Amino acid sequence: MNESEELAPAVASILRSAEARGSPDGGPLSVDSRSLPDALADAEADGRVPVVAEVKPTSPTTEGTREADPVELAERMIEGGAAALSVLTEPDHFEGSPENLRRVREAVDVPVLRKDFILREAQLDTVEADAVLLIARFVGDDLEGLISAARDRGFQPLVEVHDREELARAVRAGAEIIGVNNRDLAELEVDLETFESVAPFAPDEATLVAESGIATPDDAHRMVEAGADGLLVGSAIMDGNVAENTQKLTGATPEETQT
Repeated sequence: MNESEELAPAVASILRSAEARGSPDGGPLSVDSRSLPDALADAEADGRVPVVAEVKPTSPTTEGTREADPVELAERMIEGGAAALSVLTEPDHFEGSPENLRRVREAVDVPVLRKDFILREAQLDTVEADAVLLIARFVGDDLEGLISAARDRGFQPLVEVHDREELARAVRAGAEIIGVNNRDLAELEVDLETFESVAPFAPDEATLVAESGIATPDDAHRMVEAGADGLLVGSAIMDGNVAENTQKLTGATPEETQT
């Protein structure tokens, strides 16, 4: 990781925690993953906005903590039409845990993304998931190796970028699922134009996920129109009635959300 001095203090603190976190015991995991691109495409084919709903107890940019059971939250998100789920496993700043992800993945049949700050290969072996987040800015020159290591285990790597330079590096490293974070990690400001400025430069065959700042159906449709194949949404869903908030963004009808 370079240029840590340019990060917001909260983000720098998260990275220090990730660097200090121990590696799990045992050998590499082997995962039979559910396809995230297929789940997003299926939702779109069903007439739903393809949302990856995030089970997020808290974060440095939100107030308070959601105390509800993560499995209950996940089930309500699926009830609202979510195509896939994201579960925080970062413990110190988001109050996530590998156990939360394990329980959620056992309870649902949609793909589950592990949202964490993975800096080295051994940290991939913390818990089974269908996809794992790799943040291009944080892993630096290790990106290609981490993508390969994730795939060797059966994970689908979702590589997060923020600008065209990071996008180009992610593509060179072999990224096929690319998340564009609308949040600037230096100032923590959100601008949906970030996705709109980066997406046109992505390969046509890439699966693009818009991240951060998607709060309303208008925001969701804006990102889809700009080329998003999926939307990663956390706070806008977690704040209030989770099923209703998810449904507003996905546009799912009651019949489509029956499980």
